[in-house]
Amino acid sequence: MSIALAARFAAREMRGGFHGFRIFLACVILGVAAIAAVGTVRESIARGLAAEGAQLLGGDAEIELTYRFATEAERAWMDGVATRVSEIADFRSMAVAQDESRSLTQVKAVDDLYPLIGQVALEPDMPLAEALAGDGTNPGVVMHPTLADRLGLAPGDIVRLGETAFKLTALIQREPDTRTAGFGLGPRSIVKREALEGSGLLAPGTLFSTHYRLDLLPDADLSALASQAESALDGSGMRWSDARNGAPGVAVFVDRLGAFLILVGLSGLAVGGVGISAALRAYLAGKTKVIAVLRTLGADQRTIFLTYLIQVSVLAAIGIVAGLALGVGTPVVLASLLEARLPVPAIFAPYPKPMIEAATYSVLTVLIFTLWPLARARNVRPAALYRDGSDSLQHPGMFTVLAIGALIALLLWLASWFSGNTALTMWTAGGIAGALVVLALAGQAIRALSRFLRPRTRGRVALSWALAAISGPGSTASAVVLSLGLGLSVLAAVAQIDRNLRDAISRDLPTRAPSYFFVDIQRDQMPGFEARLEADDGVTRVDAAPMLRGIITQINGKPASETAGDHWVLEGDRGVSYAAALPKRSTLTDGTWWADDYTGTPQVSFAAEEGTEMGLKLGDTVTVNILGRDLTAEITSFREVDFSSAGMGFIMIMNEAALVNAPHSYIATVYAEEVSETPILRDLTKQFPNITAISVRDAVDQVSNLLAGLASATAWGAAATLLTGFLVLIGAAAADQRARSYEAAILKTLGASRARILWGLTLRASLLGAAAGIVALGAGLSGAWAVSHYIMETSFAVDWPSGLGVVLGGALISLLAGLAFAIGPMSSRPAQVLRAQE
Repeated sequence: MSIALAARFAAREMRGGFHGFRIFLACVILGVAAIAAVGTVRESIARGLAAEGAQLLGGDAEIELTYRFATEAERAWMDGVATRVSEIADFRSMAVAQDESRSLTQVKAVDDLYPLIGQVALEPDMPLAEALAGDGTNPGVVMHPTLADRLGLAPGDIVRLGETAFKLTALIQREPDTRTAGFGLGPRSIVKREALEGSGLLAPGTLFSTHYRLDLLPDADLSALASQAESALDGSGMRWSDARNGAPGVAVFVDRLGAFLILVGLSGLAVGGVGISAALRAYLAGKTKVIAVLRTLGADQRTIFLTYLIQVSVLAAIGIVAGLALGVGTPVVLASLLEARLPVPAIFAPYPKPMIEAATYSVLTVLIFTLWPLARARNVRPAALYRDGSDSLQHPGMFTVLAIGALIALLLWLASWFSGNTALTMWTAGGIAGALVVLALAGQAIRALSRFLRPRTRGRVALSWALAAISGPGSTASAVVLSLGLGLSVLAAVAQIDRNLRDAISRDLPTRAPSYFFVDIQRDQMPGFEARLEADDGVTRVDAAPMLRGIITQINGKPASETAGDHWVLEGDRGVSYAAALPKRSTLTDGTWWADDYTGTPQVSFAAEEGTEMGLKLGDTVTVNILGRDLTAEITSFREVDFSSAGMGFIMIMNEAALVNAPHSYIATVYAEEVSETPILRDLTKQFPNITAISVRDAVDQVSNLLAGLASATAWGAAATLLTGFLVLIGAAAADQRARSYEAAILKTLGASRARILWGLTLRASLLGAAAGIVALGAGLSGAWAVSHYIMETSFAVDWPSGLGVVLGGALISLLAGLAFAIGPMSSRPAQVLRAQE
């Protein structure tokens, strides 16, 4: 028998249309569409960021320095490679209105060349240079409308930054490079750099960063210039960015979120795979006689296998094309709406990469879930013509098992490659596999429990019928639990994690977190600062320490990334402090602290957990670039550092002699009762205008909003999985319709009314859905507890309202699917149905 003959058989089989394959097609389409849509949005954002890289960055390239301005030699190198160089200082400060109301603001101090690319749009409309010139008495400042509203300011009013009074001349409507600013705790203010002279805000040791935007020649080689900068400015602690990736933080976040959502989409595809397999098994069960006839006429196993594999392939191809059209077409059609809501530029269009990714996932999933029933179908024997063919469905063979295993391995490898995160892929795959096994076992347990309870329901006829249908032959219990369970489990876990994180932030954190962080406190201001707080009975605790910032460049004389990889400690500058004696509330986990009067070669105490993650040990050396100078220190101890408390915690503390002579300021955390917070803020910022107060409550609000967005995105992914499960459930209900019709006919013959039969069907669907919801809730709670305990390291408490919603949701979805197919059995005539069974 040839492939051509198998193709002819398949073509004849498909002449009858897609009857029996509707759920198959729906599962394929939905799975492909979900993955293609996420991939298209991610690729569109990546293209948008690449196309507008220079606009986002504010120049063709940027060099960032930490808490210092460029030296003459560094500036000379920049002037040598660029046609224009714009210098910007960025820092936080307190904006104080004339009525002494105050608010945190992110200040951008610019020069005459800013912005190199794009324009700052102001209201009233005027050039930025004119707005910043002021009125001849006071320099000008432009502010974001949010900041002006908080302070009750309007153009023409006076506002103070540090010790300098500014005139508010306009409100910022659009800032060309705002998307590179990262996480900010205050709305934007823009002033001229020279207007800050004498303000005390850019004094030596204060916390600020400088950005040098470079306008390059059109044919400049950005890659070569990046290498030249690293060589020419080696040891400066500079960070290079260019138009190839104008907003790297945004790009990384979008890429990671997209990868995570695609993996969530794979869970939906796994549920769809269950539906695909169930649909194919039901279809092939109806073709047993046909297959037996073909075997009788001489068709071998290979021909049978190829006949139905070709059908599956054609239908899968149709589903993949339709899914790609839906998944790619929806974002493209809704491009204008999405662009208005996205905080980053995006160029929506059909891109090959997400389409290839979605199609590849789908092809492998279809093969994984169809090979088993196809291999069993080829084992149908001619004798199935004369007896029930189910006995002839033998084990498909070891070759099929090995092939499925190889396909699963290939799928995991491709998912790791596409997502760029092997660990996340493996954990997700393990979670999906574990969940499917647990749900399958739960389905069997529900049948066993129903079998146990049925004899104890005497007098409750409808309940007895429902339990008998759940526990008896042909039960859909496993199908219901599998189809609903995974989607509901993800939703339950997301809801529980989100609620516990919010509770940890709103309830647990305020009991441990400080009221304010005060930064940029000069050394000579510390006595007065501490005296004000000591006199306040509402202050419960004050922690203060010298504060510098440094970038770890080397570990044991080698580039830090070679030892610690991409650990978060190496991603930017980190807080560095010094101390003679071991600070209060600090606990050493290993090593010894230096003597109070130690003046030898620099030593450092490192955070224990982070040190372990980076592979550090006692005796290792760490080179830190502080204010453009490399300082190498030996690790002599490790300390416990609890960053979850939002209190003061330093990755590195060095001996006093190593840093005491470097320009620096102090940082302080103040723990106070809420009634004392406002007077403390008012008095300290009035007495010391240069210091900046950061409210922990404001930071908590921003983090809460970010978590809400992440939870919403994940919930949408889980909803797609649940929708796929609903389709699988409909398929199970459709496949079960014949058995239900026969059951209804028997009950009608025995005198049961339609109302009682409908109540029995309703009760059965509700019980199965509720059972699936309970199982899913248990799985979701387990996953949420593990994430909260091991990853987030927060306390965990069950949010019962959302948990109850999951159980009720499962019951409702199962009920709707069951009732949708109850009309046929209810309206069938008993005589007609019973004759057909003879």
